[in-house]
Amino acid sequence: MAESSDSVSVDMETIYLGGKEHNVRTGRGSVSVIVYGDPDKPALLTYPDIALNHMSCFQGLFFCPEAASLLLHNFCIYHISPPGHELGAAAICPDDPVPCVDDLADQILEVLNYFKLGAVMCMGAMAGAYVLTLFAIKHRDRVLGLILVSPLCKAPSWTEWLCNKVMSNLLYFYGMSHMLKECLLYRYFCKELRGNAEVPESDIVQACRRLLEERQSGNVLRYLQAIDRRPDITDGLKRLRCRTLIFVGDSSPFHSEAVHMTAKLDRRYSALVEVQACGSMVTEEQPHAMLIPMEYFLMGYGLYRPSQLSGSPRSPLSPSCIAPELLSPESMGLKLKPIKTRVSAHKSDR
Repeated sequence: MAESSDSVSVDMETIYLGGKEHNVRTGRGSVSVIVYGDPDKPALLTYPDIALNHMSCFQGLFFCPEAASLLLHNFCIYHISPPGHELGAAAICPDDPVPCVDDLADQILEVLNYFKLGAVMCMGAMAGAYVLTLFAIKHRDRVLGLILVSPLCKAPSWTEWLCNKVMSNLLYFYGMSHMLKECLLYRYFCKELRGNAEVPESDIVQACRRLLEERQSGNVLRYLQAIDRRPDITDGLKRLRCRTLIFVGDSSPFHSEAVHMTAKLDRRYSALVEVQACGSMVTEEQPHAMLIPMEYFLMGYGLYRPSQLSGSPRSPLSPSCIAPELLSPESMGLKLKPIKTRVSAHKSDR
């Protein structure tokens, strides 16, 4: 079966790297969208955190063979970049107005209309999770479900506000400096991966550091300012009826925010997975921790992972036989309280 697994990995990588970029003009500026997969399949939208794009925020998940086969088997992927965060982006004119979070959410609606998409599945990380959640609150009929990684929903705390203020000043005066990158890496990764004087930082952190070099500091500042001015959307969470799966690392600066958000969502439609020894970017640090919860989550939509890979729990479901009970967290294989999930060195420990 190992040979089969390798062939699937190559296929997934080929599909992932073969995406087509579209520049979608919206009423609030141009947006880069990279599309992977069969457009006749249901749509999965992704939206990254500050200073990231799909390569630096989601490639760990999509390069994980099991997760890639699950997602690309069932969805056409639409990676939306925040304005000016796409690969090779030019600097946005500083005279252009800074978008607010409502502008970013409204851009998503225009992207859906551009591709003639109906209701979609959404996956976002940190600031991107906030934008997608806001979009789901404003346009409930256009969102099938939410997969959120270390999400935000409240206005910035004093700690986050201070950190954002420091990063804003660094961006404005010094650009993508060493100190700024350290602030961002603290936001993304747990301290074990960031390393110290005795232990070098991990390959994942080094790769992210290199990708940060490519960002235009003025473009990053605009996204940071939009998120720093975000309103509290806690009350709007009560109106959501789409199923929501939340992942958060226990070392994430946004851990308490994810727990708060889970408590405010309808328990019949939501679940929280807490990943041990992990920072905010579960998609990069521990993508295998996301696999089994996502499989059970997607079973509720009649979706499953193809059988090429060994050890895959197959769903016996089809869209015509989905039971209402599948909307409950218990049916996802999840508990209502946070799950302590530790991924061993061997992926077969499931």
